[in-house]
Amino acid sequence: AKRAPPVLCVAACELLGAPREAALPAAVALEMLHAASLVHDDLPCFDAAPTRRGRPSTHAAYGTDMAVLAGDALFPLAYTHVIAHTPSPDPVPHAVLLRVLGELARAVGSTGMAAGQFLDLAGATALGEAEVMKVLTKKFGEMAECSAACGAMLGGAGPDEEAALRRYGRTIGVLYQLVDDIRSASGNGKMRSNASVLRALGMDRALGIVEELKAQAKMEADRFGDKYGERVLPLYSFVDYAVERGFELQDAATTP
Repeated sequence: AKRAPPVLCVAACELLGAPREAALPAAVALEMLHAASLVHDDLPCFDAAPTRRGRPSTHAAYGTDMAVLAGDALFPLAYTHVIAHTPSPDPVPHAVLLRVLGELARAVGSTGMAAGQFLDLAGATALGEAEVMKVLTKKFGEMAECSAACGAMLGGAGPDEEAALRRYGRTIGVLYQLVDDIRSASGNGKMRSNASVLRALGMDRALGIVEELKAQAKMEADRFGDKYGERVLPLYSFVDYAVERGFELQDAATTP
């Protein structure tokens, strides 16, 4: 989901006809928050990942202590950036800026990504489908919902438009997370032993949920087609890119 949160934020804002400059500070903040979560996610106490995006992960390059501090520093820096650089009160009213800050905090806090990490760790050995979907929602669905919601707020969305973009963002986030889990858990089509999501769902069911999420996200995007025309196209592109980036899902299910 590299750079998905900031791009989703800008796309939602531009969909509504607002200038991207209104959303860019929040988009940068979303990238900071996402990067911070990945730095922490790679730590030895979580995924113990030696690499990230083809390069040594932060803890591998600079040590665990520096990685913890780097992630910690990025969180407040994100909020500072939004406050310092959002064009407010024109075109972004102060009340909207406060809502955006609250949305960012919600997405990463005890009801967002932090909750997802906890649920993933606590339920790693016994997850049913409902629990799996909750973990996926908390781990990245909340962040993607936040991204779309921030873009909606900064773009001047009405209540119904904001609600639809929230649903779209959350669905896209769960789709991204599930696809990432399938990709991470699949080696030549075989599930690794530590893939709790795939153990709980099974590959066939996981692929079925991917198709359901794709349809749901496109249904939410359909709501904007008549009013906004071609400006809705990036929302459809997000859906396809979420699945197609880097691997073929069907190969993961069928390769012996």
